[in-house]
Amino acid sequence: MTTNRHKYFRWTPRTAWLTFAYVIVVPATLGVAGYMVEGKWDMRGKRRGDLISEF
Repeated sequence: MTTNRHKYFRWTPRTAWLTFAYVIVVPATLGVAGYMVEGKWDMRGKRRGDLISEF
């Protein structure tokens, strides 16, 4: 059945929601989270006692 899954696939509300979630929601959430923390931490050249955050 796994090898022939494409033959038996149907668009149902559940499969449409799962597709939307994995194609739109998950990448958008990761993108927004990445954009929010961009440049906040500088891990290079730090010594003991230095702060990681730049803000």
